[in-house]
Amino acid sequence: MLAVNYSTIRSNLKDYCDKATDENETVIVTRKDEKNVVLISLEQYNEFIRNMKNTEYLNKIDRAFKQLEQGKVVAKTMEELEAMTNE
Repeated sequence: MLAVNYSTIRSNLKDYCDKATDENETVIVTRKDEKNVVLISLEQYNEFIRNMKNTEYLNKIDRAFKQLEQGKVVAKTMEELEAMTNE
């Protein structure tokens, strides 16, 4: 992980973009008043989004198991479910 001030990255943007994409480096761009930003490759960004979605999905499953344990479920037969779609 690199931390670079705004002026430096502005002068060398291509080099830091290459570090992010070619070396999988995370680049923190430091700015005034703690308004920092992070430069990462699209590949890293997509991986982050995938992991976040997986976490959300796993949280839903965890909530469902807790509801099941607490008896907060409704059981339906396949016929009942199919009838509901025809309503």
